[in-house]
This record gives sequence, C-alpha cells and structure tokens, in this order.
Amino acid sequence: MKVATTIESLQDLLKDWTEKKHTIALVPTMGGLHEGHLSLVRMAKNQADKVVVSVYLNPAQFAQNEDFDSYPISTESDIVELEKCSADAVFIPNSEQIYPKDWSFDYQVGEISSILCGVTRPHFFNGVAKVVYRLFEIVRPDIAIFGQKDFQQLFVIKKMVDDLSLGINILSHSIVREQDGLAMSTRNKYLNKKERVTAIQLSACMNSAKDKYLSGMQIDKVNTELRQELSENFELDYAEIVDANTLKIITDNTVQIGILCAVVLGSTRLIDNITFWR
Repeated sequence: MKVATTIESLQDLLKDWTEKKHTIALVPTMGGLHEGHLSLVRMAKNQADKVVVSVYLNPAQFAQNEDFDSYPISTESDIVELEKCSADAVFIPNSEQIYPKDWSFDYQVGEISSILCGVTRPHFFNGVAKVVYRLFEIVRPDIAIFGQKDFQQLFVIKKMVDDLSLGINILSHSIVREQDGLAMSTRNKYLNKKERVTAIQLSACMNSAKDKYLSGMQIDKVNTELRQELSENFELDYAEIVDANTLKIITDNTVQIGILCAVVLGSTRLIDNITFWR
C-alpha cells in the first residue's frame, strides 16, 4: 500500500493506474478509523480496481466551538488497518496540500444545508462540499463511497456532483453498528462508561418510532413521542420523520421513510438514522 503525503506522489501513482485503465474508488475519511470506515474500503475493493483512502481532518467543517482540536487521531493504527483491508493507497495530506493559497471554491450547497444538521451547524455542509470537491479534483475517482450514517451529507455530495457535472458515481454503505445497536462513530470515544450505556437508547427510540408508524399511528404523534423519549436521556438537537428520498415532508407518493436524529449526550453529539419502506 502506498502512503502519500503530497499530491505529486499520489498523482504519480494515479497516472500509472489511469494509463493501465484501472477504475479508481475514493473513500474520504477524517481518520480515527473504525469498522464502519473499513466496511467502506471493502465495498470499494469490490467496486473498483484500485482504492484510495484519504485521511484528512478538515477544518472547514468545524465551527470555533467544536472539537477540531480534540478529534481522535490515530494515523499509525489507521494505516495498519487499511493495509489489512488491502487499500491500494492512503493519502494523508496537510492543509497546505488541500487548501493552497491560490485555490478557490465558490459552490454553495443551498437549501439542503439549512435543515436537520444544518440548523445548528450552518457551516458544516459547505465545509464538507469544499473538502470533498478538492479531493475529487486531486484523485479524479470513478467512484466515491460514503457511509449512510451521515445521511444528509450523502444528499449534499450527490447534489454537488450533479450540479457540477463531475461524473463520479456516488455509492453508500449501510450503517455499521455495535452489537447493542449504537452506530459506530469516531466520536463514540468521547463517551464515558455511563454515557456509553445510555447511548444505545438512541437507536432503540428510533426503532420504537418505526414500529409505531408501521402499526398505523399518526406521524405527528409518532414524532412527538420520539422527541419526548429522546429528551429523557439526551439533549435533543432534532428528530424528524421524513421522505428518505427527498428529506422533505412525507406525502402520498412517499415510498421510503427516514427517521433522522441528532442528540447530545454529555459533551458528545451523536447522529443516527434508520430507513424503511412504508
């Protein structure tokens, strides 16, 4: 596995692959890798000839009061795990490589960045779009793979690819969970033992809401009870039941439902979602 810290060294490798007509998949990460990330890499191996994993903690998607300075970094162990997954290259750039002084990016995500996570994190999705576009520009992949835990982020990236006609196939992998149902996340490392036990109530409450909806309970009542139940254990950011294909209000034409939640437990923000057919 090639470990590249500069664009030049990575692109030398990419040029060789392109000349050999290999298809290339990109898996963008911020490091602190866990089984959820590694599942994306394994999926990428099944979808393309060569897989590049980027490890870059992107300052553009953090606000001043967020955890950029304390975000879990485990670069050495990340490299070991990526080798085990047979990644072909890992790109570990610094900010000068990602955001050179003469580089600019003026794409704005738009309305989708102002709902759900965008209400309390208005900076976030433009920051995500910025770094993902830059990685696409550097790697020029045929395929890019993201996890479904960041459900709204998937919408943002797909929209950007369509808006800018980038011609990259965006694929997603289902959420990988711990045995007790907690969605795997790098930020789970922030949870103390008591919080870790409480955290499983997030997925439990969502699954309860799903069962209520499918049993015929009115959606407004389902949502009200979901929010009440979450508020017993968490500080609620949002809990919404939406059309999973639009992130908008459910209509008669809706075929797939999404329950999307963000909560705070102690100092840790947790997001999760489930989707199902009505």
